[in-house]
Amino acid sequence: MTELLPNYVNGRWQTGSGEGAALIDPVLATELVRVDATGLDLPAAFAYAREQGGGALRALSYAQRAVMLAAAVKVLQGQRDAYYEIATANSGTVKNDSAVDIDGAIFTLSTYAKLGEGLGDRHFMLDGEMARLGKDPLFQSQHVLTPTRGVALFINAFNFPAWGLWEKAAPALLSGVPVIIKPATATAWLTQRMVEDVVKAGIFPPGALSIVCGSSAGLMDQLQPFDVVSFTGSAETAAVIRSHPAVVRHSVRVNIEADSVNSALLLPGEAAGSESFDLLVKEVAREMTVKSGQKCTAIRRVFVQETMYDAVAAAISARLAKTTVGNPRNESVRMGALVNRAQLVSVREGLHTLQQHADTLYDGSKQEWVDADPALACCLGPVLLGSRHADDAAVVHDIEVFGPVATLLPYRDSAHALELVRRGQGSLVASIYGRDVSAMAKTALALADSHGRVHSVSPDVAALHTGHGNVMPQSLHGGPGRAGGGEELGGLRALNFYHRRSAIQASTAVLTQLG
Repeated sequence: MTELLPNYVNGRWQTGSGEGAALIDPVLATELVRVDATGLDLPAAFAYAREQGGGALRALSYAQRAVMLAAAVKVLQGQRDAYYEIATANSGTVKNDSAVDIDGAIFTLSTYAKLGEGLGDRHFMLDGEMARLGKDPLFQSQHVLTPTRGVALFINAFNFPAWGLWEKAAPALLSGVPVIIKPATATAWLTQRMVEDVVKAGIFPPGALSIVCGSSAGLMDQLQPFDVVSFTGSAETAAVIRSHPAVVRHSVRVNIEADSVNSALLLPGEAAGSESFDLLVKEVAREMTVKSGQKCTAIRRVFVQETMYDAVAAAISARLAKTTVGNPRNESVRMGALVNRAQLVSVREGLHTLQQHADTLYDGSKQEWVDADPALACCLGPVLLGSRHADDAAVVHDIEVFGPVATLLPYRDSAHALELVRRGQGSLVASIYGRDVSAMAKTALALADSHGRVHSVSPDVAALHTGHGNVMPQSLHGGPGRAGGGEELGGLRALNFYHRRSAIQASTAVLTQLG
């Protein structure tokens, strides 16, 4: 039997008492490791994190906690090669795709270490200026932000086992809040290994960082009034979390990132072969194939003016045709596998549903894989769909196929384009391509209310923009409506989720003593 990965709770490593769930190589179909959380004393684990981890973290200043984040960065940097090997085996990703997760995680952690330095030796943050409560300025109100005296429970998705861990944990730990991580079972190995390396380095105080691998049963039951929970995954599971008795009874703060049918929009007036045209084509193809399309921010719908439909379809198809799919260990492969057999089945089913309502413009699903057995590998080539009747293609606006699939849709004019994009009912990101800066600014503002991020790409930033699907720690990650209504990152804004805002009403003399 393969190795059973230990959990880290109550300040010590513990294996579950069951056989555990097997983590499988999605290309070779071999068993890698097992994870299990059966028999763990969860009430004690949460109490230990709150009391020991929380108390120790809050005793430190922001700057002191920032030093710890920086130390964790060095540990992770020293183990990058091992993380890449795990990602290849467990997630089936090529090296460049693994970098998005692993190096993106380290960069995000490093960013919050630097942000924390600027907060200095304080233990709380002022929120705004003092406001007088009467004619005489002697008695005033000052809002403050103090770390919550609870634990942060993270229930993460399978597609970013490294970045998903640290983009949540970095602002939480910097805030002074201990974290308990529940990684998605399918790819828990990388998350567990990163936590293990940091814990063994003795960087954070006991109880500050815990991990539970395997089933999530019982975790939500442990939540208390000052705890917070952050979830990334399906809308169905998000609904269960929001309605959980512990959340409802204790008013537990919840952050959700759920389904998102993201868009790319080529503005009117662009010709085939123009710089903006080429930028759109390149980005769509890239977003369809990076991590085999298994990104919550990937482009799912592509909007172009009616006269550009055929040209864009041909250009994207030509670019996708150059994508080699197969074993990520082969250097000629540019796109690896879906994460497991269940996801392959899900993507195939979703693709079949979309194909009932859209034409198949490019079908890479039947191409031969490089160095991979079709009977074993969870590979699927990129598929570009299209419908000339965007208004009638309701399913295309509603279903997110979490794989290398996107749909091309035409619009009549700018107003029609905005209407179609908004049919996504709230998304994480929309990207805009064009050269008319006035039109781009107007469109960005028009889409801002229904998107967490609007990524505008004009020819002058062709070599500078960070990418439609790349989540930068300086910018907000999250989205309204069906995207979950949550907010993560955005620089120091991320710390707000882990702090409680309170108004202190006192004499000016007292308020000035706050610091």
